Amino acid sequence: MLLPSSGPRAPARRDFLKKAGAVSAATLLSSAGSGGAWAAGSDAPEKKEVKIGFIPLTDCASVVMASVLGFDKKYGVTIIPSKEASWAGVRDKLVSGELDFAHALYGLVYGVHAGTAGPKKDMAVMMTLNHNGQAITLSKKLADQGAVDGPSLAKLMAKEKREYTFAQTFPTGTHAMWLYYWMAANGINPIKDAKVITVPPPQMVANMRVGNMDGFCVGEPWNHRAIIDGIGVTAITTQDIWKDHPEKVLGTTAEFVKKNPNTARAVTAAILEAGKWIDASLSNKTKMAETIADKSYVNTSVDAINQRILGRYQNGMGKTWDDPNFMKFSGDGAVNFPYLSDGMWFLTQHKRWGLVKEHVDYLAMAKQINQIDIYKQAAAAAKVAVPKDVMRSSKLTDGVVWDGKDPAKYADSFKVKA
Repeated sequence: MLLPSSGPRAPARRDFLKKAGAVSAATLLSSAGSGGAWAAGSDAPEKKEVKIGFIPLTDCASVVMASVLGFDKKYGVTIIPSKEASWAGVRDKLVSGELDFAHALYGLVYGVHAGTAGPKKDMAVMMTLNHNGQAITLSKKLADQGAVDGPSLAKLMAKEKREYTFAQTFPTGTHAMWLYYWMAANGINPIKDAKVITVPPPQMVANMRVGNMDGFCVGEPWNHRAIIDGIGVTAITTQDIWKDHPEKVLGTTAEFVKKNPNTARAVTAAILEAGKWIDASLSNKTKMAETIADKSYVNTSVDAINQRILGRYQNGMGKTWDDPNFMKFSGDGAVNFPYLSDGMWFLTQHKRWGLVKEHVDYLAMAKQINQIDIYKQAAAAAKVAVPKDVMRSSKLTDGVVWDGKDPAKYADSFKVKA
């Protein structure tokens, strides 16, 4: 068995199982020994060992825990988590085949498929890894000038004319779209009124500390880390932009799925089980935080992770609250289904901001990318509920409803756009 590039897998597994009294190692290993539900006959995984890239973020947890807890073995595969430095690196390694799968930004996978995020390649989304749990952080300097939310930021930018710099993590990614949507909802055109740069998630806090940016949108734990370090404040959480929004996905190439459908199903089932385990109890969430805080994974202090995954928020200006819409990994299956409308939404925003020049066939592209049939098989194996409809409806922060019914009209309807 190979070791992951990010650190020794076996010690991490041993350390975790010592801590996690609620999880029976014997039970996990006995189920692993049988090869699992898909490991017999024609259902056997074509590739037994898979390398899954991840970025140091809290929402890589279900990929990491599927490996650490042995859920992968239950389905006849071995997951090797591979810590990556940037989303551009994840993209390149997925396209080249150096990675089999990745914890990936929803919009990254769609951008590669559409040819708007670098090299064009047919891609696949196996499942949604999580909902919610990102945020927009403004610098302490801006907060001291009165900019602590969208309206006050817009007021300051109109009054104090200068170049304002904001960071996202990948041009077609989720964080760019949350940042743009929020700014536009407050009358700020992110393309015309600000300078937007791309910065890898783990580098956000350091860059804000030295004054390279006025604000950023990123996943946890880096927003809470900015508060702990006293350099930023939370202007808004992404769940307040779109309650239960899709975030990271398990991404791969269409070519890999075609060659290895049983492997794709087995890996999806293992990560579904890991997500279910994380969401099962506060104790499990706490143990997950202790595991992924390690330098092999997110490389931060446990206290930067373990508050917001329990819904305990503070904004860095004295306000604290309990948020029921915190990061979720399963939600009894409600989180993980790869809704076609979720993928289509990112395409509408890519069109809105000029990343896609012409309207595409939104529904057809989502059907190509989102692997609903394989997902349903994996969900059945992992005993995860599947929704009846492949579309869902949501109302975003500006009151506009997205339901996937007329994506071209929706994309063209925004007053603030590129």
